[in-house]
Amino acid sequence: MPQHSEDAGARIARARKSRHLTQRELADLSHVSYSTLTKVEQGAMPASPSVIGALARALSVQVAELNGQPYLEELRQDHLDGLINPIREALNIYDLGPDPEVTPRRVEDLEDHAEKLCAMVRATNIKQVAAELPGLVHEATTAAHTNPVDRNWRLLASAYRTAYDVTTKLGFPDLCTVALDRMDWAAQRASDPVLGGMRQYLRALAYLRASDYQTGKRLISLGVSALEQAEDGLVRDVVTGQLHLGAAVLAGRDKDKANAENHLTEAARIAKRTGSAEKIHWLSFGPTNVKVHHVSVLAELDLYPEAVHQAEKISAPGDWPVSRLAHHHAEVARAEMWAGRTDAAFKSLIKARKLAPQQTRYHPTVRETYAGLEAAKRRMPDSFGNFGSWLGM
Repeated sequence: MPQHSEDAGARIARARKSRHLTQRELADLSHVSYSTLTKVEQGAMPASPSVIGALARALSVQVAELNGQPYLEELRQDHLDGLINPIREALNIYDLGPDPEVTPRRVEDLEDHAEKLCAMVRATNIKQVAAELPGLVHEATTAAHTNPVDRNWRLLASAYRTAYDVTTKLGFPDLCTVALDRMDWAAQRASDPVLGGMRQYLRALAYLRASDYQTGKRLISLGVSALEQAEDGLVRDVVTGQLHLGAAVLAGRDKDKANAENHLTEAARIAKRTGSAEKIHWLSFGPTNVKVHHVSVLAELDLYPEAVHQAEKISAPGDWPVSRLAHHHAEVARAEMWAGRTDAAFKSLIKARKLAPQQTRYHPTVRETYAGLEAAKRRMPDSFGNFGSWLGM
């Protein structure tokens, strides 16, 4: 069980010692500087995603282990832990055929429910989605096996995509991988190249979080290839544009500035054509999302002052998805913290919490940023300690 009183540095030190490695040996294996490693382990500086990724690869552990995910104690406090196993069970019955004890609603009603859950994820009502999702998956599974037409397989693929969203946000990378495999299984039966492209995009994000950037880039290429089989139009453009945004962040995390900029440029070109298309597969694609990803890429390239400056130019529409806006505030907070703007960083964390408390509490970037701000806590307001207690840190 993860030790949530520890920060990432303490977990890194514990994993290093279990491998019988010195700090110097781990620094050499991971290509993380000895100075950075020692400061991270001492809690004198936070561990950035790229540093955690490099150390996880060198230690042969999952990134989630060094991040401390899943945050089980907090999940129990929020009564979310009991909602995970029903999702796991729903994902496991994919190939068993129709369940004789399940009578599915009309497909139109199931589609409406699936769409509602997608909208609720974007509104960050994660607990309610997690509670309703298993029942929908059971009904959609039986419907697809009883009447195996493309429409029913697309419905099931949509439910699996929501399972991916929920398990990712709650910090269960093993389950999000299963959900993606199930999504691919259903998408193949639906003969839907757009769903195939979407699945590769989501897989690429999973590999980004696991710090396997080369595999992530290959998945982006496979996704673009899959979309070449889809009909021309808005949907294909939006998913293609989102693939370029994912590729830009992957390249940024891999410190490949030229490729990151090329992908951002292509995404901006597509977004100019599509305009705001936030509800197409609930990807939030459009000009605003391109600008937000530009901030992310600059931060991944360690260009933190530039990221903060770019963020100041962004004015998100009032109806922009809450989940995406809260995620953006968390990323801006990280850039502000590294740029030395501690007060602004904490204010950005507060914005993220107000917009999406459930999502923010389980966001590794939020915890990384809070840990970085602790070094300056003498200059932080009294509410800073309360925020840390809420996070469980």
